[in-house]
Amino acid sequence: MTRPRWSVIVPAFNEAGRLPRYLEEIVAYFDARAEPYEVIVVDDGSSDDTVAAVEALRRRHPAIRVLRLPSNEGKGAAVRRGMLAAEGAYRLFADADGATPISELERLEAALVRGADIAIGSRAVADPGVEVVARRHRVAAGRVFSWMVSRIGVRGVADSQCGFKAFTAKAADHLFARLVTRGFGFDVELLLRAQADRYRVEEIPVNWCDQADSKVGVLRDGPRMLAEILMARIDMARKW
Repeated sequence: MTRPRWSVIVPAFNEAGRLPRYLEEIVAYFDARAEPYEVIVVDDGSSDDTVAAVEALRRRHPAIRVLRLPSNEGKGAAVRRGMLAAEGAYRLFADADGATPISELERLEAALVRGADIAIGSRAVADPGVEVVARRHRVAAGRVFSWMVSRIGVRGVADSQCGFKAFTAKAADHLFARLVTRGFGFDVELLLRAQADRYRVEEIPVNWCDQADSKVGVLRDGPRMLAEILMARIDMARKW
């Protein structure tokens, strides 16, 4: 079997309404590229018809496969499962809401090809060629969160939380095998570990459009994310 050039990991929790459209977009994009690829949907214990919707698409698009977690373990746990199951030379995780068009992968791919180990999409790096559409309160919350993340130790990253990040297979296997954060704060742990291990990280501006029914609430999830990040930071400090 030919090894995929790209693996796309999509974590999903109760995404029956939004995910099928984005999966169709992903498949159409990679089919046009005419190169081996795989799409791994990791169902994080959904209680709706997410799995049934993905299975219906899989029957028409064999590049799609589904991994099921028995219960809702968190976005970090879902992405970790998909990354470690992936076989691609390059591996992207993308949010199920499709806020970042899959074609933006080309911006991240260029960074990997020129030598980066990790390329992270950013809504905060200014670029006249991209457009970011976001509600004001999310922009403000993002700035505050980024400031706190920089105090914790992530250096030189303006947007740690954009759900569009690409890795070489080597970097993905190494970092995700060590990931302990199971919830939404996992991106920060990944970046802390990447910087500690001297991986080359590039932050790339991408087009992004805020989607309705976000799974992340600033007030609901913010304190929990910070707690997860601090625990991961303490865990890493003990092992250094």
